[in-house]
Amino acid sequence: MSKSNLGIYIHVPFCRGKCPYCDFYSLTDESLKGKYVSAVCREIELWGKKIDKTVDTIYFGGGTPSLLSADNIIQILNTVIDNFKISNPEITMEINPADTEFLDFEKLRHFGLNRVSLGAQSMNNSQLKILGRRHNAEDIKKSVNFLKSSGINNISLDIILGVPEQKNEDIEEFVNFCLSNGIPHISAYMLKIEEGTPYYFNKENWKFCSDDELADFYIYACEALKKCGYSHYEISNFAKGGFESKHNLKYWDLDDYLGIGPSAHSLVGGKRFYYEKNLKKFIDNARVEHEKTNLEKEFIMLALRTKWGVTNTKFKQKMGYDLPKTYFEKAKKFEKHGLIECSENRIKINESSFLVSNVIISEII
Repeated sequence: MSKSNLGIYIHVPFCRGKCPYCDFYSLTDESLKGKYVSAVCREIELWGKKIDKTVDTIYFGGGTPSLLSADNIIQILNTVIDNFKISNPEITMEINPADTEFLDFEKLRHFGLNRVSLGAQSMNNSQLKILGRRHNAEDIKKSVNFLKSSGINNISLDIILGVPEQKNEDIEEFVNFCLSNGIPHISAYMLKIEEGTPYYFNKENWKFCSDDELADFYIYACEALKKCGYSHYEISNFAKGGFESKHNLKYWDLDDYLGIGPSAHSLVGGKRFYYEKNLKKFIDNARVEHEKTNLEKEFIMLALRTKWGVTNTKFKQKMGYDLPKTYFEKAKKFEKHGLIECSENRIKINESSFLVSNVIISEII
């Protein structure tokens, strides 16, 4: 594995309420927030003694990181700074638009926060209610203005495609809002009914989109964003030039990242490990479990999700040997149908084929 800087992911496992579509690990009991923050800092100190790498991205995800106080976030950031070498890091925090006014973003910016991922999901209040969100469209507008007035302009907005009652006009309204407000990054996720979620247990009560309808929404969103100058750099992600998520690129490039918090996963030195989905165990006696992985196939799978695809040059830098010719041979049959572009050095799925990328990737690897 090639040497790389380290990204740190902090999983914040608290939510005011569980959204009916979400299967990420979180709890609605916030009474353990103080002990959780102490445990995170403890783990950062322990890992700082084991990993000699420079940190260049830090990402607070969840759950709902905006349920922590600014002082909680700063305590965690200072612990990272005290225990790792730091190099001009991209520091991202996921925010629920309902929480923005309760956080001191000028203070957070002073301590390094320079990017915010705003969980907008929709600009339509009816759809936000269907999604179980506790914010409304006005909260989103206020959040963007508030963040900018605090000096944070690197803002990403999430949108969910395929919400019951959604129309193309709703997607267009969202894209236009982002464009008119200078939002440089958008993540567009297709609604999936995950096993064990409230949506899963109440499927018969909702009129969810068919696969064809979901595909139509995705294609419409891609075209609308492309017209507005957003580069489709990963299946679900779009950015203006230079505003790609540096932290998420680590996942897709198979670079090293350390996940801290219950359910957080890591990849360090070619080894994958994770904390159990249990906040109490994380607080009392945090232990990581190791998992087997095939890094060669993982690297190809993740790289093919991006607009750059997989190149022999980058593969060799990462794995230490040339990209096996068998992958090129398997990709060639898709090239005949215009789904893939192949050259001596690169395999790349065409943007127009991103919708069927799972089928293509599974065939190649």
